[in-house]
This record gives sequence, structure tokens and C-alpha cells, in this order.
Amino acid sequence: MFIRSALRAAVPAVILGAGLVGCSEATTTNGPGGDVPQVAPEVNAAAASAAADGAEAEGEASPPASPEGVAAAGPELVRDAFAGLQATLYDSCTPGDGNCAYFLGRVNEELNGLDAAMKADAKGPGHFKEPLAWMGTLRSELKNDTSTANLEKHRTQLIGTRDRINTWMQGHPDDYR
Repeated sequence: MFIRSALRAAVPAVILGAGLVGCSEATTTNGPGGDVPQVAPEVNAAAASAAADGAEAEGEASPPASPEGVAAAGPELVRDAFAGLQATLYDSCTPGDGNCAYFLGRVNEELNGLDAAMKADAKGPGHFKEPLAWMGTLRSELKNDTSTANLEKHRTQLIGTRDRINTWMQGHPDDYR
């Protein structure tokens, strides 16, 4: 009787463990969306380590940093920042709602991150002229005041800027894929 009880408890745990191991070992070259390459973290870490070792051996310097301290970047930085902004895309809030302060603060942070990424991108800020102008206008309206009251006052501008940038980026898929 004791053996049956132990087996009943152990079998589901073993099946769950095997399933988790199987999932964590899965690799694919067709990452999220089928058009974004997926690299196993250990492969990426090994390649980065080898590149760093090679650069030290040859006496090469690391890439120059931008004035904001963000290393000069390729499309990955803009892509990642845009993904953060897109995560807010189907959300909204009603001023005074308890979640509104968090939501509007997050949209503002994601816009600021995308602004920095676009300015640091190798294509240069001229490539992102329109979105950078929209974010600059929003920044001027906010006047560095990220209080809940000010963010709620500029709720329409925050959400509108987010949506305009999303539409612009959809027309420039090379900047986020």
C-alpha cells in the first residue's frame, strides 16, 4: 500500500520533470515569429567570450560609447526598446484609476528608452527623425514632471505618441526585426 502511494506521487513528478527538461533543451533557428533568429544562451555567451579574448589579444578597443553611456548599437537595441513599448500597446487606463499611474509611467519610460536607443543606433538619429521629434515634443510638454497628476494630464499625448511611433515602426520593419 505504501509503495502504491509513493508511486502515485512520484510518477506525475517524473513526467513533469521530463517535460520540463525536454522544453529547456528545445532549440530552433526559427525563433519567435519565425523570422527572428534564436540563439541558445550558451552559444551566444561562448561567442561573446571568444570575441572579447580575440580583441584583447589583438589590442582592439571596445566599441565607443555614446554620450548617454550606451554602447553604439545595431538594430538589437532599437528592436528591444520597441518591444518594450509594444508590450503596452493594447493597454490603457482611466485617470484616477489605481493602475493608471503605473501604466502611464511605464509608457513614459519605454518611450525614453526607445529615444535613447534610436539616438545610439548606427543609422544615426536622422534615420529616426519623426519619432525622435514626437518624443521631443512630448518631453517638452511633460517638462520632466513624471508625477501621476502630470502624466494623467498628458495621458492623451503619451498614448498618442506611443501609437504614432508604433505605426511609424511598422512601416520600417528593418529597424526592429
